[in-house]
Amino acid sequence: VLADRGQVEQVILNLVLNARDAMPYGGRLTLGMSNVHLDEEAVPSIQGSPGDYVLLTVSDTGNGMDAATQARIFEPFFSTKAVGRGTGLGLSIAEGIIKQSGGHIQVISVPGKGSIFRVYLPVAKFAKSHANKPTTTPIPVLGRGEAVILVVEDEAAVRRLVCHTLKAQGYSVWEASCAEEAMKWQAEHSTETVHLLLTDLVMPGVSGRVLAENLQALRPDMKVLYMSGYTEDLVLRHGVEEEGFTFIGKPFTFPNLIQKIEDVLKDSLIRNRGT
Repeated sequence: VLADRGQVEQVILNLVLNARDAMPYGGRLTLGMSNVHLDEEAVPSIQGSPGDYVLLTVSDTGNGMDAATQARIFEPFFSTKAVGRGTGLGLSIAEGIIKQSGGHIQVISVPGKGSIFRVYLPVAKFAKSHANKPTTTPIPVLGRGEAVILVVEDEAAVRRLVCHTLKAQGYSVWEASCAEEAMKWQAEHSTETVHLLLTDLVMPGVSGRVLAENLQALRPDMKVLYMSGYTEDLVLRHGVEEEGFTFIGKPFTFPNLIQKIEDVLKDSLIRNRGT
């Protein structure tokens, strides 16, 4: 298949961790791979196209899910786990990666009997044909290996997932849990290049907006992308957007986050290459 090795590993890891959590008292976790051909009658179930696929299956004998839960499991930040046990981003990330690779994911689950996740990835010749079709919103290739991002997020689980996703996309990533830690990092790494500050807008202590102002005073060429999930920060959001900064609201999908980052970085990376 035509897919990023690191991203496929992330899909498998997320599915396996979910299976583990669904079997708190033990059970059987099974991973399988096979080649399959889907005809016109089979493809409606995965909303795909007829052709040859590599099928990755991850199944467990755990708690299973009812229909209402199955309908929402790929929503960002939706989770059935206890507070602090999950972010609700794992399956959303997995689905985004699979779709980016031209594939599809299907879930079959019965309460009390377990779940089966089926990942269909088109074989290489199909993926090339699919990729050559014109699209209305092509994702630009902007030299991700050149871009350095500083991620500031106070929720540890979200920060880890964001950083892991960005690294899997080829970005160089630094991270901090709050504005104070980010400024300490700045003092210790003043000679390091940072192209983008990706920061939560509302954090305990110093806000993301104040952090951005302080860092941009030292790094005038650094771009800023704010993120937040709070409804009460609408005034703050309006203010930062009025000043020309970019904002992405939580919950977001990781493909949307990557696209937003690439949009913000596009001009600065092109300008840097020109000089």
